[in-house]
Amino acid sequence: MNYSIGDRIVYPMHGAGVITSIETREVMGEMKEYYFLELPYGSTVLMIPVDGLEANGVRDIIDQNEVPNVLEHFRTSCLECNSNWNKRQRENLERLKSGNIFDVIDVYKALYIRELDKNLSTGEKKMLTTARNILFSELMLSTGRTEEEVEELVNNAMGLDD
Repeated sequence: MNYSIGDRIVYPMHGAGVITSIETREVMGEMKEYYFLELPYGSTVLMIPVDGLEANGVRDIIDQNEVPNVLEHFRTSCLECNSNWNKRQRENLERLKSGNIFDVIDVYKALYIRELDKNLSTGEKKMLTTARNILFSELMLSTGRTEEEVEELVNNAMGLDD
């Protein structure tokens, strides 16, 4: 996988962004090449080692043509949540680490709905925010829409029209 400046990629557990530069940096006494990935929310820029892309699960963002399938997954997905908080947390973390957008949707939807029913623990609130950032950043870059527009798309897909 070779990427160029301007390419849009997903970095699992962080979200989608645009490569703004490719630089060689010395880290722990070793010179390595890094992609600098700017995320569309906040002012976050990540340094991703070029030589570890596959191991880190880096992938291209979904194509705009795939967005309807992604939104359909909100309607059809129904993740069975483990009642044991610890086990549920571990399972959700593994889903987020997978980098698969459908796994991220499952975590986001399950935690979002759980939050509507009962209060989430601090850890689950943080995980919900992480899932939201990962998901929304990819949809923002895929569709060219704002965060607010993506939120409306997602809410409509989940049947949560305001």
